[in-house]
Amino acid sequence: MSGVLLRRLLLLIPTLFGVLVLTFVLLYVAPGDPVQAMVGERADAETIARLRAELHLDAPLLEQFTRYVGGILQGDLGVSYITRRPIAQDLAERFPATLVLALAAMSVAVLVGVTVGTFGAWRPGSALDRALTLGAYLGVAFPVYWVGLLLILVFAVQLRWFPPSGNGGLLYLVLPAVTLGMRSVAVLARMTRASVQEALASDFVRTARAKGLSERQVVLGHALRAALIPVITVIGLDFGSYLTGSILTETIFSWPGVGRYVLTAIEKRDLPAVQGSILVLSLVFVLVNLLTDLLYTKADPRASAS
Repeated sequence: MSGVLLRRLLLLIPTLFGVLVLTFVLLYVAPGDPVQAMVGERADAETIARLRAELHLDAPLLEQFTRYVGGILQGDLGVSYITRRPIAQDLAERFPATLVLALAAMSVAVLVGVTVGTFGAWRPGSALDRALTLGAYLGVAFPVYWVGLLLILVFAVQLRWFPPSGNGGLLYLVLPAVTLGMRSVAVLARMTRASVQEALASDFVRTARAKGLSERQVVLGHALRAALIPVITVIGLDFGSYLTGSILTETIFSWPGVGRYVLTAIEKRDLPAVQGSILVLSLVFVLVNLLTDLLYTKADPRASAS
């Protein structure tokens, strides 16, 4: 286990450096002028030149990159052009909201997806199984923004059960969590169904049935436990994507998380905020994947031997 952990941690270095280089270059060649976005269209050339010098944007690209990497190595993500505050402070204030949303969405996805997939494997071909399978396919097909707007229209505007946007309590969390977790519900249902069906055809399940265990005990106590091993990987990947890629959901529901912060930074050409956010989110995603791999290795000893 320690050897696997050490190898994965060493792989973090080139991965994050590649993200840093790619993000820096892409933002440099992207259209738009960050200084112009800060001062507006009516600013004079002298003001623009002065700001460029203050922000070191008039320096050669290699010098800018070297300065940026030096700051990163010292734990400094830079200062936002827009908020004029340290980017690390901005992210620290917004990440808890993103984490809460990701945990809620993952809870919805696991609860519904694993339940639907287990029942589908238990009663394959039944009318309810076909209906649930169709729902799973539709969950994958529908885009997040469409699902979010539809939920707002039905449950916030017409039924008035939940608030349409914002962050003011548990009720505000329901619609964005369901919207974000919808795709994972479909994927987990399909993965669980296939894994449980495979487990039900294995020798240890036949042995459990021969011992006289009830079908519920066989499915829930034996087949589902074995089937959850590959499902762990899907849960880990999706949870990592929730922490790093919930921009649409946070924007639709005005959720004050990192996703909205990144989108605002992109719109206003706040280069340090975009670079720092992407670097931190990449680190979070890689660490979540690392934790998922370790859990998978713990759950399935055969993986550690490979």
